Amino acid sequence: MITWDNFIKIDFRAGTVIKTEPFEGLKKPAIKVWVDLGPDLGVKKSSAQISRLYHPDELLGRQVVCVVNFPPKQIAHFISEVLVTGFPDEEGNVVLTSIERKVPNGSRLF
Repeated sequence: MITWDNFIKIDFRAGTVIKTEPFEGLKKPAIKVWVDLGPDLGVKKSSAQISRLYHPDELLGRQVVCVVNFPPKQIAHFISEVLVTGFPDEEGNVVLTSIERKVPNGSRLF
């Protein structure tokens, strides 16, 4: 069991996908995703291994849940600044965490 103080150390934020590109040349297929996380955090980029279930174009305008306080991670020639969250389906494909109704970009999960 964890305490509330441990939970709130993870900074989950809502953001809107504003740009995507296929991420070519990786062992595991991925999509480059740019997420607008509101005026305080701005636009951050991520490499998301979601290409088995999602096409880059269908992600545009979608709100996603991101962890914004992990350190940046270099993936090939790309710096991933946030983690876009999801759950594995029965085959291990990542299904994006969804937000039921639109919320302001940068909203924090409680």
